[in-house]
Amino acid sequence: MSLIGRSIIDATKKTSYFITTPIFYVNANPHIGHLYSALIADASARFQKLLNPNINIIFSTGTDEHGLKVQKSAELSKLSVDNYCTKISSSYQTTFNKFDISYTSFIRTTSDNHKMCVCHFWNKIKPHIKKGKYSGWYCTADETFLSEDQIEVVNNVRVSKESGRPVEWAEEENYKFDLRPFKNDLQNWLSKPDRIKPKLFQEILIREVNDLYEISLSRPQSRVSWGIPVPEDDAQTVYVWLDALVNYLTVSGYPNNTDSWPPSVQICGKDILKFHGIFWPVFLMAAGLQLPKQIFVHSHWKVNDEKMSKTKGNVIDPLNAGNQYTESGLRYFLLREGTAHSDGNYSDMKIKRILNAELADTLGNLLNRCCGKAINPNLSYPKLNAASIKSLSTDPYFIDLDLKLKGLSDIVGNHYEELNFYKGIDEIIATLHCCNRFFEYNKPWHLAKHDVPKLVCVLHVTLETLRLSALALQPIVPVLADKLLNKLNVNNRNWNQIIPSWKDGNTFVDPINLKKENIVLFKKLLVN
Repeated sequence: MSLIGRSIIDATKKTSYFITTPIFYVNANPHIGHLYSALIADASARFQKLLNPNINIIFSTGTDEHGLKVQKSAELSKLSVDNYCTKISSSYQTTFNKFDISYTSFIRTTSDNHKMCVCHFWNKIKPHIKKGKYSGWYCTADETFLSEDQIEVVNNVRVSKESGRPVEWAEEENYKFDLRPFKNDLQNWLSKPDRIKPKLFQEILIREVNDLYEISLSRPQSRVSWGIPVPEDDAQTVYVWLDALVNYLTVSGYPNNTDSWPPSVQICGKDILKFHGIFWPVFLMAAGLQLPKQIFVHSHWKVNDEKMSKTKGNVIDPLNAGNQYTESGLRYFLLREGTAHSDGNYSDMKIKRILNAELADTLGNLLNRCCGKAINPNLSYPKLNAASIKSLSTDPYFIDLDLKLKGLSDIVGNHYEELNFYKGIDEIIATLHCCNRFFEYNKPWHLAKHDVPKLVCVLHVTLETLRLSALALQPIVPVLADKLLNKLNVNNRNWNQIIPSWKDGNTFVDPINLKKENIVLFKKLLVN
């Protein structure tokens, strides 16, 4: 069954779509990796709304504001911890607003309702918690205890294998939670198809289930004062990762209202896979709550093939990059080049090459050519009749384009449904390339002098390709897509409109007047 057919059937059943990003740690300002997480969720939420305009979208993001690293960062900035958290949290909101991230909830873990939610959740899982001495290798930078096989020795220093940051032996009194009794239930949940995507991360988690252990749920208040006190024991602070994970419940209305629970999809980076794929489902089981329907894990971004780091000075500020390439340009590049299964590579030359070739030339220049005075002096989106379309039946370039356009909705939609936005964009660009070849082959500048009926047909098909492409690009670059659809004078913009006018004998009854004002869809970027 096609995606469109399925969406109509599901419309009466699927009343909400709940998607989350991880909440971002306020020990530093946002970078492009944080924006990328938010863009995946945003594009997905926008797509679901286009597919089903009546659906209730819950899209949460926010900031994780407790823990030792935040304390230390506030001290270095010479601000109170409260003021420091507000400053960094605001920078995330500013960034996400600038890039049109359509979140419905922006949560801060310092909010009163979140603190209440954490305390309630703690009490729900309390039967599984015990107090005692906990010892192990502790990474202050990552705020996590690590097992022996998660560390290695580099230059005579023990470090985390994953982050490369130093660890130290710690022994302290705190609250502990044993993951092992949940092994079978966790295995069953993890083994369901599409539970964890991509599959390579599902396989990693399934292997990790065999090595479950006891974890710490708190830190002594004397060591970590900036956090939520453990209920009925303010000498202990709730471990920052438990505190952070509960944010998803807070935004759902827990404990007073759980109608929207569980999440449809939870987005996380591969560095926090264990917390979302092992700890989180076990905590929910312990609390007697439903588990997320799916966890989508994405990889990281390198800069010029090197890992981003403060010491290298190559951390990319999204606001600066947005000023350089435009917000639409950066959105497009990150969703175009980002793949979940492997790290993306961010480079100035690559960004300019892709944006110039695809947004400025393949898309923007095609629009400009359709609006040229020599072939379309009245700026018309002309009507098409059955006889006209039959005249193209032997045109090899139209045959290819027709096939692409008739499959565009289902093919792109299925890729978007799977959160493989880069594959959806591939299909849109391939369709636009087909249209450019069709346009060149038919030489409309020649038809304007010798065959006006054929010119009308070529213009209609080309403008129709632009309309369908703009509709399909709405989740990726909403501002740019709106600009193009406004120029084409298109009012109906839902996903079910991605059907060529001539499919199933449909034709345009009346011509449409294009908007008169000249627009530059995407200004070409200067390449040094």
